[in-house]
Amino acid sequence: MSEPTTSAGLPGSPRPVLSVSPVVLAAPDRAVDLQLRVSVPVTGSGLPVVLLSHGLGFSHHLSSLHGYAPLADFWAAHGFAVIQPTHLDSRTLGPDRGNEAGGVPHWRSRAEDMRRVLDRLDEVEAAVPRLAGRLDRDKVAVAGHSMGGHTAGLLLGARLTDPDDGAEVDLADPRIKAGVMLAAPGRGGDALTAFTVEHYPFFLTTDFSRMTTPALVVAGDRDDSAFLTVRGPDWHTDPYTLAPGPKSLLTLSAAEHGLGGVSGYDVAETTDEDPARVAAVARLTWAYLRSALDPGDPAWRTASGQLAADARPVGRIASK
Repeated sequence: MSEPTTSAGLPGSPRPVLSVSPVVLAAPDRAVDLQLRVSVPVTGSGLPVVLLSHGLGFSHHLSSLHGYAPLADFWAAHGFAVIQPTHLDSRTLGPDRGNEAGGVPHWRSRAEDMRRVLDRLDEVEAAVPRLAGRLDRDKVAVAGHSMGGHTAGLLLGARLTDPDDGAEVDLADPRIKAGVMLAAPGRGGDALTAFTVEHYPFFLTTDFSRMTTPALVVAGDRDDSAFLTVRGPDWHTDPYTLAPGPKSLLTLSAAEHGLGGVSGYDVAETTDEDPARVAAVARLTWAYLRSALDPGDPAWRTASGQLAADARPVGRIASK
């Protein structure tokens, strides 16, 4: 993995980043063509790929390829190729765009967007200057925040029952070797509010028991998401507690749903804005992905040890 690190496996000096958008993949079967942002370091080869799925939120542009710069910039500056799609439920496409022109409900189309990207990586490479031949296609991860965390979960092996036809849905992709789920929804059933059941009925049958791909679950201990769940902050730890290993859980102290503001720089909708927390999330998720995609890399072990030894840690880590 061509990436600058210290001898201890911690982030080295960041590289300049080349970010290109929109990279457009023609999609005649989709309501609109799929638009991507691709961010890569200007030097280096053998770049692992991270597919980054945006959440919903209240802002018009953060729920698109324009969001999540604090994560995308850091990951790209430290050796990853980060690909960000604009899903059909993005506010940039207008209200309910995902259900226009025969579009499928967004929970499914989001995962299909990611599979489409992997199917057409040759086109993505060709659209970005000096990227051809630099991607390591055997090292692919998915990450997502909030609704994007749900998308990541489906690609990692979580199942659900289609509320329209009652069929079990399996969207796991074996090309994806690891994942990061940030403030992701938990289990369904009696954990959900009436609002969630009405507006997000696909959450009702979420099943993590077959989500076998290695993943890091990141949750805030003050993320009560009261409009979605009656459970409180622990709901967001379900992808860890209800899934088989190998999994790790990073619980962030005093963090709410924005986890300090991961969806963008100076985000007004973030109720717990904390640049130091965002920096820690970027660094720790980077370390996890390095080691998950390359088991010989010490980055995650080193970062976990530093967190445990910190006199005022940003959170705590559990693993199984």
